[in-house]
Amino acid sequence: MSNPEIGRSVIAAGIQTNYHDLGDGSPVFLVHGSGPGVSAYANWRLTMPALSKYFRAIAPDMVGFGFTERPNGYRYDMDRWVEHIIGLMDALGIRKTHIVGNSFGGALAIATALKHPGRVDRLVLMGSAGVKFEITEGLDAVWGYEPSIENMRRLLDIFAYDRSLVNDALAKLRYEASIRPGFQESFSSMFPAPRQRWVDALASAEDEIKRLPNEALIIHGRDDQVIPLSNSLRLAGLIDRVQLHVFGRCGHWTQIEHTDRFNRLVTDFLLEAENQPSSFSSI
Repeated sequence: MSNPEIGRSVIAAGIQTNYHDLGDGSPVFLVHGSGPGVSAYANWRLTMPALSKYFRAIAPDMVGFGFTERPNGYRYDMDRWVEHIIGLMDALGIRKTHIVGNSFGGALAIATALKHPGRVDRLVLMGSAGVKFEITEGLDAVWGYEPSIENMRRLLDIFAYDRSLVNDALAKLRYEASIRPGFQESFSSMFPAPRQRWVDALASAEDEIKRLPNEALIIHGRDDQVIPLSNSLRLAGLIDRVQLHVFGRCGHWTQIEHTDRFNRLVTDFLLEAENQPSSFSSI
């Protein structure tokens, strides 16, 4: 049986890159977060089909994650991840794209827009890092994950507000994903303790964020235990052309806990850029 997490493959910035590519129209990059065993498909499986009705939805496994190549001795940092995104755009012949970023992916979306302003259109930042904050116990646990079903279950309890989304079967599935060959080795090398320094390393300078000309939609779960809501409030205060949507009764999994509403919000926001009417009714 084929693995749905494995999509297409291309060389991007010298890296053999696994990515999903659905639909036609203006491109939208979907950039995943930094949890153990994460992949683009696991993060965006409920979002890609909705966006692909209107856009070309492209969801890559960033270098060090998922089924993208993990070069020996590779140095994982924000500059290299930005280079990887731009390399994938170049490999696919894409001049400019919208970016939807989740958590770590939100920080990467901001950094890409700052370093390559001509290549990024609208930003959607969901539960985003990208500004400095005091590391939460939840994020410290995520980055400090040691593989076991019990530890994965504890992480899932941190991620989701809705307890019905968390069960032993899911914990076993995500644990097995986290111990695929090379997965834990690269993950554990990215954010070793003490981990506050990696929060700071993902942050862009606030005076630069203030100068972002991009239209931005910021989405956050009020009950997020991984990235605090104060992050999105701060970003909303810095970015000039911005709107902020906060979901109550929601943790770090907005796109999973409130799938339909999340998809409508993002689709409508991106369709505005094209002056196209949306077929979605009001939320």
